Amino acid sequence: MRFDAILPSDLSHLEIVKLGKLAEDCGLGGVWIANNYSSRDAFVNFVPLAEQSNKIRMGPIAVSPFELHPQKMAHSLLTLNEISEGRAQIVVGGGGGTAEIIGQRPKRMVRAVRECVEILNQAIAGKPGSYKGELYEVGWLDVGWTTQTAPMIYVGANGPQMLRAAARYADGIMVSDFTPDRVRRTHEIIDPIMKEYDREPAHYPLNNFWAWHVLDSREEAQREARINLAVRGTIYPDYIGDVLDAAEAKVVTDHTQAFIQAYQAKSPDVDGVPGEILEKIVAGGVSASPVSEIDREVERMREFQAAGLTEIALCIYSEPERAIRLIGEHLVRALS
Repeated sequence: MRFDAILPSDLSHLEIVKLGKLAEDCGLGGVWIANNYSSRDAFVNFVPLAEQSNKIRMGPIAVSPFELHPQKMAHSLLTLNEISEGRAQIVVGGGGGTAEIIGQRPKRMVRAVRECVEILNQAIAGKPGSYKGELYEVGWLDVGWTTQTAPMIYVGANGPQMLRAAARYADGIMVSDFTPDRVRRTHEIIDPIMKEYDREPAHYPLNNFWAWHVLDSREEAQREARINLAVRGTIYPDYIGDVLDAAEAKVVTDHTQAFIQAYQAKSPDVDGVPGEILEKIVAGGVSASPVSEIDREVERMREFQAAGLTEIALCIYSEPERAIRLIGEHLVRALS
């Protein structure tokens, strides 16, 4: 099982170098940065790490063709791939906050992502030519300057339709906030399709964006996890049933705005939602433990692996250097 780290998106290039090299030394497979509308450009910010590291893979999560045309995306990705000597990676997604900020309303997302990946792959192949799809068109695409092995292209997919489509053409899939049970259900969706396309499900790169809050005390871990629940898929209708019963889930969905307000106020308390429900969400939907109980998180990773997850991207919120060391010492050592 491969372990990646999702670094805070507000880090400088110098901090990215320090943490990326540490992740490489600790045996992690890759580092990512969330492609937020207010963050530094992820492709550019990774360049110093690309020059100063040897094995670690790097790239943004997730870039949408509604915010960046696939031709420009191809050039940015392949430039980073040249500098990193074949270690670039990307998650292509259908929507995202950046698209919304610039007034783009995603439509036909499954088709848009597929055409984007087709354009990226055409560029990677290094054969000059045009592309004409239903949504995107490229008059001429020529990146004959590429010399490295192909970068890794994941599709960000959570719903059944996108999962089925991605299983047909993507190098890998990244889901987000999936519990082990949901990972198993994902394989029920994608495995028959992959077999049709001569892909081996057991070796297919299936990654999961998963929140990591392992801190000194249970209180610290709970506080950080609760504050950030609004930006996790777990509390929203399609997911909340994975960790709560129907009555508890209704309490959460009736108070979605309160979670957002708690996140904005950096408060672990969510108005209208009892503490025991919050604890239940945290217990099932993220990794939040004191360091003294990190073996519990090792066992959770074993459950993910048994469910068919081949990679996991752990989103770090605080103390990134310490978090990377813990992941390397405990998770990588036990499962890689």
